[in-house]
Amino acid sequence: MTIKHLFLFLILCGFSSHSQVLRKRTTLLMGGRFDITIVAQDSLSAEQNIDEVISEITRIENLISDWKPTSQVSEVNQNAGIRAVKVDREVFELTQRAIRFSEITDGGFDISFAAMDRIWKFDGSMTEMPSAEAIKKSVEKVGYKNIVLDSENSTIFLKLKGMKIGFGALGEGYATDKCRKMMLTKDIPAGIINGSGDMSTWGKQPNGKPWNIGITNPFNTDKLVAVVPINNGAVTTSGSYEKFVVFDGKRYSHIINPATGYPATGLCSVTVLGPNAETANGLSTSLMVLGKEKGLLLLEKFPDYSCVMITDDGKVVKSKNFRIKKFKARI
Repeated sequence: MTIKHLFLFLILCGFSSHSQVLRKRTTLLMGGRFDITIVAQDSLSAEQNIDEVISEITRIENLISDWKPTSQVSEVNQNAGIRAVKVDREVFELTQRAIRFSEITDGGFDISFAAMDRIWKFDGSMTEMPSAEAIKKSVEKVGYKNIVLDSENSTIFLKLKGMKIGFGALGEGYATDKCRKMMLTKDIPAGIINGSGDMSTWGKQPNGKPWNIGITNPFNTDKLVAVVPINNGAVTTSGSYEKFVVFDGKRYSHIINPATGYPATGLCSVTVLGPNAETANGLSTSLMVLGKEKGLLLLEKFPDYSCVMITDDGKVVKSKNFRIKKFKARI
């Protein structure tokens, strides 16, 4: 469905004060880059809490990563068409929420996209579009309606052999939310967890100012479209400017609609703001697939979330409920 990129940048200023310190660490987790920033009373405490965040993300990765053969999700996939697999309640409920997203987007979002055949090539080797027959065949194992959940026994069953589920479009947001909740429980005053562009934030910088999130210009990655201040909440971005093909003057992105097998067109970047990174993560992916008009209609069902879209021709579109007064985009 989508490959996440680091579209969002954390802009830090006022690194420390007399009473608090800020520490940041970058590491590779869940197949991507995580930037972990913690504000604490002293350096030792900050570093120890970063260690705890990394341990928590690693725990989640070992549960839900479909590229790890020992994960519970991999066991579900290995038994597609064979038997139901018992999973931890955490994995079961994450799957439930993903299926709800699949339903509300009419399959524009689908956790079974992992079974899609990769017939579209974005490495410069494609000289013509795949045939309509090949595109249809590429998604024949995709379909959230063929996922059977048994809540009483906490099992997941994929009806078709060859089916797969994956959390590439929800996992990082889920992990960042879990880590934020864990840090708040420990009374850590502020921080930001950035998983490949999916961010959960809380509190303020040591100088009392909000976190400043820079949104990358998809047409010039050395520049920012805008800077968004945020205190407590989430920001996620999905985009397609690095991988795409052009046929007959039309741009086809690497983000594939799992319901049709065709690439998304019309938008090259979507940033969603709201209280929860998992939901924002799902929305940013869904809006890329659905396009501007259908995407904005979907967002109306989530009044706590707002968005900024950038179209293929460079237009900036904001949702009606976008409330950041000083926002000014520069393309």
